[in-house]
Amino acid sequence: MRRMTEPRRKRGAERTSNRGPAAIPQLPLRRVTNPYPPMAMLSADQIEAIHQASMHILENFGIEVMSPRALSLFEKAGAKVDHASMTVRIERGMVDEALKTTRSSYTLTPRNLAHTVHLGGNTINFTLVAGPPNVHDMERGRRAGNLRDYCDLTRLAQHFNCIHMLGNQVCAPVELPANSRHLDTYFANLTLTDKSFHVSAIGRGRALDGIEMMAISRGLSLDQMRDDPGVTTIISVNSPRRFDEMMAEGLMTMAEFGQSVAVTPFTLMGAMSPVTLAGALAQQNAEALFGVVLTQLVRPGAPVMYGAFTSNVDMKSGAPAFGTPENTKANIASGQLARRYGLPYRTTPGSASNAADAQGAYETLMALWGAVLGHGNLVYHAAGWQEGGLTASFEKFIIDVEMIQHMMEFLRPIEVNEAELAVEALGAVPTGGHFFGEPHTLERYATAFYQPILSNWQNYEAWQEAGGLDATARATRLWKKALEDHVEPTIDIAVREALEAYVARRKEAIGQGEP
Repeated sequence: MRRMTEPRRKRGAERTSNRGPAAIPQLPLRRVTNPYPPMAMLSADQIEAIHQASMHILENFGIEVMSPRALSLFEKAGAKVDHASMTVRIERGMVDEALKTTRSSYTLTPRNLAHTVHLGGNTINFTLVAGPPNVHDMERGRRAGNLRDYCDLTRLAQHFNCIHMLGNQVCAPVELPANSRHLDTYFANLTLTDKSFHVSAIGRGRALDGIEMMAISRGLSLDQMRDDPGVTTIISVNSPRRFDEMMAEGLMTMAEFGQSVAVTPFTLMGAMSPVTLAGALAQQNAEALFGVVLTQLVRPGAPVMYGAFTSNVDMKSGAPAFGTPENTKANIASGQLARRYGLPYRTTPGSASNAADAQGAYETLMALWGAVLGHGNLVYHAAGWQEGGLTASFEKFIIDVEMIQHMMEFLRPIEVNEAELAVEALGAVPTGGHFFGEPHTLERYATAFYQPILSNWQNYEAWQEAGGLDATARATRLWKKALEDHVEPTIDIAVREALEAYVARRKEAIGQGEP
């Protein structure tokens, strides 16, 4: 049988000749925790006011649900359902009952247990960008998403330890049939990485394919996967106040099979939500809680996250803006709301920049601070997001990895003990002296400080002599180096063949129709 996911990277001795003299330094694989108290941007009274406004929205305005199956579930549970307008109004008591069966934390288990994703508490996870129709690098320019670039970006996510899981399609491989390309991307995710990933939940078929393929890779049945989830998805609410049929069906399928769901309203202030941050948060909160309720109506205890994606538009052009002060505030405040309901929290850094430039970096870092201060558990689109999410960038991926690693090191607490206080060394160095040759320094110099992958600390003359490359140009060299150094994770041949057989069988069954 012809192997899938072409072209495949060389392995072993064939590739070692292409490697540079040293591997790219990176932080070791570890579970990242945020040991500091979350920032409280809103008072308890303000949180309660937003909650009450959200309940008013759910009880009086309602949510449009374009799925007969979902309407039936809500009606059986006692909600007020207007079938003509497909509008559902739910009482706050229904929200309270649903929250009693949700979980404050849970895990996603991929085929490699070392990459288990912990969601909830003070754990923070970073994912690859997801969803762009385009891809870009400085050598080949902007182009439509394709499978080759998809696979290379997926390899980069596997190569760097700070990327804990993949999103839903790092770029769309548009040369493949739209109704079955998800099978090719799932296959790439499961063979080029051994990390967990987001499945596409546009309808039941795409969601179930992702669940089944993860089960195959782990040697589990669907029943076993129900109690040990391995994948998650993003359910994007069509704000304001609409769940379309495909999103609703995807949500219900994931919940039915015990897989994780992040209900995420797309509330752009001034466009899909009120222009005020308080109003946008009230709407976001109502829509997110509505989706949470639906997961619990399908299967009490189904793993679900509170998702937030509130930013603003440029009121002069209507274009979405990201990494703004308002976006950063929303990331922090949304964390407070998620904690009020005892739910894991999904958030996002982002940028509207069209290039991997200073704007792209400072906007992303601004929003990333909001995600960290807000105690996000899943930082979606953390690496590679460019052009407001329309492009996956190779250079931006490297820049983002550098920023993520900076943040990871920032989150390591300061140690204060006898050895760290270095009183003996302080006494040994004379006034006006230096610490370079002190035993205390020599014992620690190699690991004392974070070693960047992208920053250049040479003086000007040495930097010029080395080529005078700015950070974006250095990022080009780094992603190419990472692909040269990348080693694909091993996978049992029987598992690979089972995945190939599943993809072939499903493509034949789908044909020209929808999955």
